[in-house]
Amino acid sequence: MIRSSLYILLIGVFVMGSAALIPLLVSTANAITAEEMLTDPLLETRARNLSQKLRCLVCQNQSIDDSDADLAKDLRREVRAQLVQGKTDEAILSDLRAKYGDYVLLTPPLAANTMALWLAPIGFLLLGIGITLGVRRPTSETAPPPISQTDRAQIEALKQHHKTPRKFE
Repeated sequence: MIRSSLYILLIGVFVMGSAALIPLLVSTANAITAEEMLTDPLLETRARNLSQKLRCLVCQNQSIDDSDADLAKDLRREVRAQLVQGKTDEAILSDLRAKYGDYVLLTPPLAANTMALWLAPIGFLLLGIGITLGVRRPTSETAPPPISQTDRAQIEALKQHHKTPRKFE
């Protein structure tokens, strides 16, 4: 029982560790074309940082920096146009949030309407711990009730019956 619980714990640690490390180990291909890039390296760096914070609304779990979708290209152009106009990063993000909602951000803010997104992983972790502890709960260690004299006599009679040699016809 302890061994199976240990295996479950090790598998859980492996899965969670893998999920945390895979994005760091896998390099992503950037979808930005040369004509989209700004000539000013400082503005281009800011544009890339902003693009990595914004979700492609078509691809859903890709940033607009990594997406080839037409909407992602339009959003990258819009970010770069606003940077050229001299807007701050916060102003650009708030403008896009006003147009597309919090969903456009890859990391949604902690608010009443996004609370479930932030608390769900904790809930799943607690659920997993609860299941693990439930599986590990020891069974009752009480001794079985003693065998009555009548039952003991029946057992002995059956033993004697099986010990007698049988004749095969």
